[in-house]
Amino acid sequence: MLEKIEAVMESLIFKSRWLLAPFYVGLVLSIALLFVKFAQELWHMTTHVFTMAESDMIVGILALVDMALVGSLLLMIIFSGYEIFVSKIDVAEHKDRPEWMGTIDFSGLKLKVIGAIVAISAIDLLKTFMNIPAELSDGDVNTVKWKVIVHMTFVLSGVFFAVMDKIAGDTVRH
Repeated sequence: MLEKIEAVMESLIFKSRWLLAPFYVGLVLSIALLFVKFAQELWHMTTHVFTMAESDMIVGILALVDMALVGSLLLMIIFSGYEIFVSKIDVAEHKDRPEWMGTIDFSGLKLKVIGAIVAISAIDLLKTFMNIPAELSDGDVNTVKWKVIVHMTFVLSGVFFAVMDKIAGDTVRH
């Protein structure tokens, strides 16, 4: 009797991983929403290219790069997360299958996520630097200061994640 209850419980727990699948579908939809904003920004830049200041063009391009990084990050999270936690994606023979697909473990995914976050933060910080007015108010200084602090926090977090993974990887398993 107890063995049957245990088998049912284990089966239920194992099948519960499918509850994550809708999260990944939601992330796919968020890429579509991000594409809409990307197209909107690209259209705005295209229609204003002759009247836009060079610095505004650079900031606009950085915004596009930022969105592309976020989209790539989402795709990595969707593919890797789904394969790690839900089920293998059966496209092994497809000619367009990314080489990294199926090779990123949870530790690698963590490092790629924090790396992308650092890159996104750096782009946002660069956009802030590009838009610094000639006369800085106390509010401007405070905003820049906090953006630098947040960015450095992301950088240090990434370094700490990498060091922890290195230590964990070098640890002898029992």
